[in-house]
Amino acid sequence: MALPRDHQLATREIIYWTDLSDETVLLSMCDPGAHIEDLLVSHLTVDAKRPNIEWHDVSRGIVKSLVSMGLGVSLVMESDVGASLAGLTYREVQSGAGPSRIDFYAHWLANNENPALRRFVELLAERYPSTSVFG
Repeated sequence: MALPRDHQLATREIIYWTDLSDETVLLSMCDPGAHIEDLLVSHLTVDAKRPNIEWHDVSRGIVKSLVSMGLGVSLVMESDVGASLAGLTYREVQSGAGPSRIDFYAHWLANNENPALRRFVELLAERYPSTSVFG
């Protein structure tokens, strides 16, 4: 979760989905926006009240800039956390069962010997050892 540094939730190490029920969540129309929306709706829809989501036709980086200006909060992928902006902080979002995840899948031909693909698969296996790269 990307938050303005002065946001009340920024003082917490972990944020629970229920903490976000009254927040404006900013999302990019670029990938993986639709997957994040599904995650938000599944965790935050209560009594037919859907989460307050604002879509922006800008890059994910620009959405983080909007968050740093205090215009809302945003769910971000773990890969986006390394790029920090002034006035922005990141926190993990969890349910009572633990951290939330969005799964991604990659497909390639088994006989593809492209060195870039081989290195990419090696990086995936190093970064996510608990998942099956070849499963």
